[in-house]
Amino acid sequence: MTINRILITGAGGNLGKAAREHFHGKYPNIRLSDRVEMEPARDGEELVKCELTDRDAVFKLLNGVDAVLHFGGQPVEADWDTIINSNLIGAINVYEGALQAGTDRIVFASSNHAIGMHDRARKIDHTCEARPDTRYGLSKAFTEDLGRLYAYKHGIRCMNLRIGSCFPKPFDARSLSTWLSYADLCLLLEVGLTADYQFEIVYGVSNNPGSYWDNSNAERLGYKPQDTSEDYRNEVAHIRFDDPVGEALQGGMFSANEFTGDLASLLVKK
Repeated sequence: MTINRILITGAGGNLGKAAREHFHGKYPNIRLSDRVEMEPARDGEELVKCELTDRDAVFKLLNGVDAVLHFGGQPVEADWDTIINSNLIGAINVYEGALQAGTDRIVFASSNHAIGMHDRARKIDHTCEARPDTRYGLSKAFTEDLGRLYAYKHGIRCMNLRIGSCFPKPFDARSLSTWLSYADLCLLLEVGLTADYQFEIVYGVSNNPGSYWDNSNAERLGYKPQDTSEDYRNEVAHIRFDDPVGEALQGGMFSANEFTGDLASLLVKK
């Protein structure tokens, strides 16, 4: 299917802005949506202010859209009401709107926090069980499964990017394993928009030797990361969490937040 119009939800956020800059001029029409103000539209861009909880508005937003880059929603941990409304109901509206519009594919900005309760000592791949570390992480795991429904039942191509730490550069020892550069994020988005697949989970991570994740599934689909956290090791390797849970589990301080369980039971037996 030829892509004429893409939609970027959450286009006013940091990752949405990176995607907007990267894809400007690469597709005939780019529709940009957020509930916050965005930079003025340029040639080929259309701005639509939209609350993802507004079903009718989201259905209208998806009209004529061939592919979605879905960044919209609550970006960090929050109370149940916020997560349910922004990340669950909002996602349901986007996927159902895509079905009604005949959209070909959705590339979803999932998160490493969907699997954050795994031990750092266990290298995992796209087939591992979900182990969300927060309500936020649970919402990402939910939307991955939402994609399974719409992929296998309705034929929408769904790719889920379990994004690690996507910032201009790593900022602590953990992010040496989880860092994703903006440039590599955009390479992954290109894979999501062009590769032949039905449903996939890949990790949003650069070429980091100490990564917690086997990302061969992304590489199989054509992802070739260009950046590495090793360039920053000397700057940040000494910065660590003063918390045993945060240091032991892949989700870092998201895993430690409100933790009342048995850490030993979550660790790989040696």
